[in-house]
Amino acid sequence: MNRRTAFLATLAVITALTMTACGNDDTDAPAKGSDKATRVEAPTSSAPASDDRPEIELPGDLSYTFDWPKTGDKEKDAVLADGEQSIKAVDQAIVKQNALDKAYLYYYEGEAAAMTQKFVQNYVDHKAAITGSYRFYAPEVNVDQDGTASLSYCEDQGKAFVKYLETDKIKKTEVTAKSYVIYHTSLKKNDKGVWVIQKIVSESGSAKCRP
Repeated sequence: MNRRTAFLATLAVITALTMTACGNDDTDAPAKGSDKATRVEAPTSSAPASDDRPEIELPGDLSYTFDWPKTGDKEKDAVLADGEQSIKAVDQAIVKQNALDKAYLYYYEGEAAAMTQKFVQNYVDHKAAITGSYRFYAPEVNVDQDGTASLSYCEDQGKAFVKYLETDKIKKTEVTAKSYVIYHTSLKKNDKGVWVIQKIVSESGSAKCRP
């Protein structure tokens, strides 16, 4: 799993040379008034629904745009909704500096959970968090009769930054082709009716995701 690809790719160098460096980064937001986008301004809180889904609370310096229009298919829309929550849950773990945060473990299991734990732990080990804006778009979702599904989507990390907690400094990274990442996830509907991610792979610099 390589969300915040630039951070993971350059973490050792950044940590050694620029722990006190400052800067920031940028991602495209949808046009104002778009009825296909869900803009979440922080402080954001995704309260649990009538089931036992965990509450997700994110700080005011994070915002999200999900260009994920509803499909009209109940199960596909449920996959998209749980996919959105799974993304925010991982970010909450990073912000809370907790590699075993219960919110993301609600949406990830097996191989995907293990990879996510390592991913979050990288931030914890370097006392780093995230800030800025994220945009997710171009979703492709398929649901099979056996209770499994696949979800692919793009992420624009151009306005997303790494923030070092000890100095409160933000690391500036240049927007490049690698700022555009494609994800492929495999999911399974569990006995609670939640679409849980079992596998996730990603590719930075995806031609499909670049503007």
